[in-house]
Amino acid sequence: MKKAFVIPIIERVAGKLGIKITVEPEYGYAAQIVTPDGRKRYLLGAHFDLNTLGASAIARDKAYALYFMRHMGYPVPEGEAFFTPRWCEVIGSERNPDAAYRYAKQLGFPVIVKPNGKSQGSGVAKVGNKKELLQAVNALKRNENVFLVQRIVVGNDYRIVVLDGKAISAYRRLPLAVTGDGSSSIRQLLEKKQRELMAAGRETILNTDDIRIKISLKRAKRSMESIVEKGERVELLPNANLSTGGDAVDVTPTLNAAWRKLTAKIAHDMNLRYCGIDVIVRGTLETPPGSYAILEVNASAGLDNFARLGEQQMQTVEGLYEKVLRAMLE
Repeated sequence: MKKAFVIPIIERVAGKLGIKITVEPEYGYAAQIVTPDGRKRYLLGAHFDLNTLGASAIARDKAYALYFMRHMGYPVPEGEAFFTPRWCEVIGSERNPDAAYRYAKQLGFPVIVKPNGKSQGSGVAKVGNKKELLQAVNALKRNENVFLVQRIVVGNDYRIVVLDGKAISAYRRLPLAVTGDGSSSIRQLLEKKQRELMAAGRETILNTDDIRIKISLKRAKRSMESIVEKGERVELLPNANLSTGGDAVDVTPTLNAAWRKLTAKIAHDMNLRYCGIDVIVRGTLETPPGSYAILEVNASAGLDNFARLGEQQMQTVEGLYEKVLRAMLE
């Protein structure tokens, strides 16, 4: 079976450093690393043996992570957690989708609906009315009991990766989009995009029947059969994750020192040695923080899809994973 993308990179780095690594052979997703003094370290996909269990669990639970960041004074999107009907019955709560709708009306449509425990942009939807909200909840309830309703934050989407108090990577994330050629439908352009992503080895969870794409197109008064003018860019998803077909622009060289200091403090306050911090910024990361909001803190920040953007990105990621591996050996 094909190994997880990160494993061959770690194997190459381990070989260069003269470190013993054992990869579970059937799935190629987990590995054991032996330090020079005989200690064992483990990794599972992008889950490196660096963060403590409690801090990692808090980071995975978006509602808890946002609560503690808000409590510490960091700007985060306004929002609350709600439960699927089945989970409301289990825990005896009235915070059901109808309550979520009332809260969304209070915030003002459109709002963001997202699963509380998923990563990689899975299930994130921008909804403009009760029907769309219930559709979004229905789509995520098969795999999630808790979801968030949040006020939309406008700006540029960035991820900053921090390791042991230092920002080692920063890139701007752009949502899944297609660019028209004047003759192809959105469906045809999306299918072409999907083929390109697969050819590049990108591990995406892109689904042409995604209800979120249908909602976006309906809001724009378009359909999958609409023809897009040449050069026109049509965004199809509300989130900018690379795992859902988005693109990225490396901005590490121009990352302002104040952003480096701020994200190091966030990682420290969340007790995370290694993490990806997702921020929405009115402006760029070239200037000190002004108007911004922290969307999420990811304790298992994978760089796989970023590496697949090109040879330069691959070399960058290999260097970053070397830093991660060295940190695991300490």
